[in-house]
Amino acid sequence: MLNKQPQTKTEGWSDLTSQQKRSGLAAWLGWLFDGLDMHLYTLVAAPFVMELILASSTSDPQVKKYSSYIQAAFLVGWALGGGFFGRIGDLLGRSRALSLTILTYAIFTGLSFFAETWWQLLIFRFLAALGIGGEWAVGSSLLSETWPKRWRPWIAAVLQTGVNLGVLLACATTFLLADKPPRYVFLVGILPAFLVLWIRRAVREPEEWHKAKAEAGGVTPGIGDLFRGSVRRTTLLTIAVCASSLTAWWAIMFWNSQHIRNLPDVSQWIPADREKLVSSVFFLIIATSIGGNFFAGWLAKKIGYRGAIILMFFGFLGAIAATYGVPRTYDSLTRWVPSVGFFSGVFGLFTMYLPPLFPTLLRTTGAGFCYNIGRIFAAAGTIIFGLVSQVGDFRLALLATGLLFIPGIAAAFFLPELEDSR
Repeated sequence: MLNKQPQTKTEGWSDLTSQQKRSGLAAWLGWLFDGLDMHLYTLVAAPFVMELILASSTSDPQVKKYSSYIQAAFLVGWALGGGFFGRIGDLLGRSRALSLTILTYAIFTGLSFFAETWWQLLIFRFLAALGIGGEWAVGSSLLSETWPKRWRPWIAAVLQTGVNLGVLLACATTFLLADKPPRYVFLVGILPAFLVLWIRRAVREPEEWHKAKAEAGGVTPGIGDLFRGSVRRTTLLTIAVCASSLTAWWAIMFWNSQHIRNLPDVSQWIPADREKLVSSVFFLIIATSIGGNFFAGWLAKKIGYRGAIILMFFGFLGAIAATYGVPRTYDSLTRWVPSVGFFSGVFGLFTMYLPPLFPTLLRTTGAGFCYNIGRIFAAAGTIIFGLVSQVGDFRLALLATGLLFIPGIAAAFFLPELEDSR
């Protein structure tokens, strides 16, 4: 009689534990509201700053200057929050840190409603960004330690889709409140605070974290360990990839809205119609990026994370060149700009790829620091691209952002590959 070979059971949704499902839902909801609070300002930056500094129009150079300063402060806060709350996540646990990050960004996004000067808004956005930056590292590490490894590419896509849907909620908010003063949109950002109550009751700390803490005997590696031994090479390469790509993406996310407002065939519209167009185009970009998330996940399953990142970066570069390479009317722009959104799906891969590159007790610190340190460069890029662009014409600055993917591609070739990436 022939011996039957044992069959490997394929894990399905029904095989996941209730704790895995709860941790997945907590991280996804955290990312959903992350996306909401993150982009409320992006969509109303020019009109809100115009109101705060008493300018006559959104094309005023002062509006451009101060709105870019505020966005830069937000990105710096994001970077610092990624490192700070990443450290908290390694020391106190993923669930506790996740609750703190959500509470932080919800409270300070809501307080942005009360800003009376541009610098007050800058402070509120900086403090909100601390929580948003920390939530990325903590949420992604939580899932990498609780969900089956073979699910990682698809979990990455689903997590990033949570951010995308949050951004779509931000678009819907600004669309529905287009005839209200811009500050009103920030009141919606308070909603995530109520999620914290459920997380603290329902989501336990991962067993992998508990085990690592017990084995360490109270000795926890610090940020300096990211630059020692074999971890150093991974740290430096990851920073290079994240810094170049995130600088390009955030410059586009921020300045594309300004570009649309100042198009010759849009600039004379009444403000409410102009803001609705900005929200609609942003909606197109983010809706298309959801498809990009799952395409990137499919690529990772086929060729591994590193190859998928490289190919998506090449696509990003081509999409930017095609969209901003020639002057376009708003009608033409709306047909091309979704391609940029599609290739932004590459950032979904980072959620499940980066945390496992680092030791367990350095995981949220490493992922948070390396991914979010790119925000420092993105902050500088947001200001620089705004300053070098001509008032009323941001197209060439947007086109130049694509060049940043060239060093990103070069660094990505040397990234390590996860053994279980396919």
